[in-house]
Amino acid sequence: MARPQPPPWVHAAVLLCLLGLGGAIEIPMDLSQPPTITKQSVKDHIVDPRDNILIECEAKGNPAPSFHWTRNSRFFNVAKDPRVSMRRRSGTLVIDFRSGGRPEEYEGEYQCFARNKFGTALSNRIRLQVSKSPLWPKENLDPVVVQEGAPLTLQCNPPPGLPSPVIFWMSSSMEPITQDKRVSQGHNGDLYFSNVMVQDMQTDYSCNARFHFTHTIQQKNPFTLKVLTNHPYNDSSLRNHPDMYSARGVAERTPSFMYPQGTSSSQMVLRGMDLLLECIASGVPTPDIAWYKKGGDLPSDKAKFENFNKALRITSVSEEDSGEYFCLASNKMGSIRHTISVRVKAAPYWLDEPKNLILAPGEDGRLVCRANGNPKPTVQWMVNGEPLQSAPPNPNREVAGDTIIFRDTQISSRAVYQCNTSNEHGYLLANAFVSVLDVPPRMMSPRNQLIRVILYNRTRLDCPFFGSPIPTLRWFKNGQGSNLDGGNYHVYENGSLEIKMIRKEDQGIYTCVATNILGKAENQVRLEVKDPTRIFRMPEDQVVKRGTTVQLECRVKHDPSLKLTVSWLKDDQPLYIGNRMKKEDDSLTIFGVAERDQGSYTCVASTELDQDRAKAYLTVLGRPDRPRDLELTDLAERSVRLTWIPGDDNNSPITDYVVQFEEDQFQPGVWHDHSKFPGSVNSAVLQLSPYVNYQFRVIAVNEVGSSHPSLPSERYRTSGAPPESNPSDVKGEGTRKNNMEITWTPMNATSAFGPNLRYIVKWRRRETRETWNNATVWGSRYVVGQTPVYVPYEIRVQAENDFGKGPEPDTVIGYSGEDLPSAPRRFRVRQPNLQTINLEWDHPEHPNGILTGYSLRYVPFNGTKLGKQMVENFSPNQTKFTVQRADPVSRYRFTLSARTQVGSGEAVTEESPASPNEAYTNNQADIATQGWFIGLMCAIALLVLILLIVCFIKRSRGGKYPVREKKDVPLGPEDPKEEDGSFDYSDEDNKPLQGSQTSLDGTIKQQESDDSLVDYGEGGEGQFNEDGSFIGQYTVKKDKEETEGNESSEATSPVNAIYSLA
Repeated sequence: MARPQPPPWVHAAVLLCLLGLGGAIEIPMDLSQPPTITKQSVKDHIVDPRDNILIECEAKGNPAPSFHWTRNSRFFNVAKDPRVSMRRRSGTLVIDFRSGGRPEEYEGEYQCFARNKFGTALSNRIRLQVSKSPLWPKENLDPVVVQEGAPLTLQCNPPPGLPSPVIFWMSSSMEPITQDKRVSQGHNGDLYFSNVMVQDMQTDYSCNARFHFTHTIQQKNPFTLKVLTNHPYNDSSLRNHPDMYSARGVAERTPSFMYPQGTSSSQMVLRGMDLLLECIASGVPTPDIAWYKKGGDLPSDKAKFENFNKALRITSVSEEDSGEYFCLASNKMGSIRHTISVRVKAAPYWLDEPKNLILAPGEDGRLVCRANGNPKPTVQWMVNGEPLQSAPPNPNREVAGDTIIFRDTQISSRAVYQCNTSNEHGYLLANAFVSVLDVPPRMMSPRNQLIRVILYNRTRLDCPFFGSPIPTLRWFKNGQGSNLDGGNYHVYENGSLEIKMIRKEDQGIYTCVATNILGKAENQVRLEVKDPTRIFRMPEDQVVKRGTTVQLECRVKHDPSLKLTVSWLKDDQPLYIGNRMKKEDDSLTIFGVAERDQGSYTCVASTELDQDRAKAYLTVLGRPDRPRDLELTDLAERSVRLTWIPGDDNNSPITDYVVQFEEDQFQPGVWHDHSKFPGSVNSAVLQLSPYVNYQFRVIAVNEVGSSHPSLPSERYRTSGAPPESNPSDVKGEGTRKNNMEITWTPMNATSAFGPNLRYIVKWRRRETRETWNNATVWGSRYVVGQTPVYVPYEIRVQAENDFGKGPEPDTVIGYSGEDLPSAPRRFRVRQPNLQTINLEWDHPEHPNGILTGYSLRYVPFNGTKLGKQMVENFSPNQTKFTVQRADPVSRYRFTLSARTQVGSGEAVTEESPASPNEAYTNNQADIATQGWFIGLMCAIALLVLILLIVCFIKRSRGGKYPVREKKDVPLGPEDPKEEDGSFDYSDEDNKPLQGSQTSLDGTIKQQESDDSLVDYGEGGEGQFNEDGSFIGQYTVKKDKEETEGNESSEATSPVNAIYSLA
């Protein structure tokens, strides 16, 4: 935060001032006076030949002056030349070429004369020249043959132009020639090579001249270079070698001067001009240039170095800048110096320029014309444009060298005098008139002015007046008191009153009185004193991050009778209040601060009389600028040194540099992080991989963020080698039940180490010790087919390129594809009480993969009524589950299956057991309503009906039938009943069969026999005879436990039912 000092004009009163404190006296234009030149062209007037020529000359006087011209010191008759005219009420010449003519015909030295009856005033001698842009002479330039390391000068020699053209070098394709301390353009336009390198052959060199007035550029035929070298240009390792010259076989040389030549030279410069000293040296390595002044220091306020220190410019030289300067050219082989003796000459310059002289009749006066120069200029006086020696004699006038003295001046002495002072470097011409007037005092400013001034400031009250003889002026305050002069007041020679420090009591009315022998005149000025404008709460310096909001305060106290305006400057320029800014009476708020908002902010509190300022600096912490000028050196097989120039840290120190690389084989255009370095370094050795075409860039990082990446470096390719690693993340997994897919993460460009990267894939079943199968793959996967379901394999993947194989790979275990698992084993359903059901099971015998879990679906049922099905999923390690029954009556049907990633396998189904009290009732109710049971009963009824019919027929016919016992005991011949193979049908047949008993409800249950209708009616053992009778031969069957599993042994035999009905 700072309060800058206001410029002197800030607190000055608003005054009307006609007379300066030291300026020439001005005669009111209503009074008679000789001519005065007010405007004229420059001495060296260069014009564009395409435009009309304008030579200016304007003057004032009373009466108005007339004009005429001379050309080359002879009268120039404007009326005789139709192309030339003079502007009305002016002496300005206009030469018109619209109707033809050559501007060159009007070149020469012109001078304007302004005349009235009181005298003649002269303009400077104006040298008119027409701008010239001559064409470059055509020439055929042979190639320039030069040995590498030798110096070379390509001369421009532009055609002479007016004014001199601007010279610059480009290629024939209009690309600028890059210049540095080795290759640069001299002040004379030539192009200097301190030492030629083979890369200088990459372009040609053409000198170009740009002419100011015509705005044209002329191009010289280009030079081509042929550099003789010991090494080819495409040897990048030599081109980046730290000792490049010796590596390329270029002999190192001590410096020698190409311009200026020799050990000493001299130079002359005119006072007030710029001094330009130049030293261009050759040598290997390229020399450095330093400048010194013998016997003193270089003027630091005026000296600056140009053209890579090869030129020293001293601006606006003066005599004390004369002396001996020397330049020192040095390299590691030695140094030389060149001394330049500087002489400062001077065209004439004014010490005391003559001023208009106003006298009353009988008064004395003098005109003084003093000038200096080197060499000393001569002074020549003229009157009304004629040499003073040839003018009529005037007894009241005396010439004393550079002074003319007038005594007892009379009205006849009125004239315009010219003083011409000149030397070999130029001239000065001044007009000063002598006017003899009798004029009483008059005031030249408005009357009764109001002047408002600020407390404690310095103020000057002017009272412009005129009179001849020159009046005396006195000041009074509030119409009383003595003349104001001394103390806090000071009256200048021209009558102005200065109050050194305004106080409250200085407020009032001030009267100025001008008096001469012809009378007096007075004027009044009312002075009001106002409180100053002050900023009492100033903005403070702030450091903020980009994107935040900042507020700059500016609170002001001012005189309430004055209108206050508060404005802001940024970097001393008016601040544009955009959408991100809000300006209030006492503050400035910036939203979303950006890097461009950094700078100085000045609050300017202004009234019409004064202002106050307060400045604060806003520092924005931004992301750093990108690094630049990346360079690769120290090139080796597996490393390189990268150097860069840091960018601006934008007020937040750089903490890190991230080096990235890109290669053009595997992932062109994709940048990868290579390494990270501290923010304090700008050079690092990078470790490289074989067979990579590297390109690098650098990113700077600070607390705010990361910079944009630098421009990429040049490329560098390393040589190849066998891989030093194998691919990672090798896996073997089945995608189908009869395959195994082997995958891996492919190696990147920095791991390939050579061209044609490929992978040798090997596999075999684990623990079989069979021979390895192998395949060569260029991708990142290989599928092995026709594999058993989910068996382990040993897998190896080895990298190989055209330089050889990688190291022996590790063995990885993979598995072939999975299938659906078999059903869980030993699925058991137990019901310890009426509230819970416990389920247990064992893992499948054939999981066919990695079990992912079990799925259980179960549904309650009560007779034919089914409840809501529920689903439970279990982890692969869970083999138990407990179901809480919803009611004590319903039973549950459970379906359990195992899962792999392929899906759910074979399911096993079990039902919960029925409770003892309800098993029979429920069974009866359930069977009676089943369709199969109703159909079976109908079939049994039909069979019974058929048997009754057969029995009825047999009984009516009688006879004997052979019968075998159920026990499958053969009938022996000793049995008397079976001698003829038949038995008598008797009432005993109505008795229940052996081994049967009647149940409580009248049904018959078989205890030991598992006979079925097949055994009797459909099994093929029993047949009908030709007469339709039934042969009921019994056959013995195997135990149902052996043939049909766990079928109930209590199923009712249809035959028994028939017998019971019979």
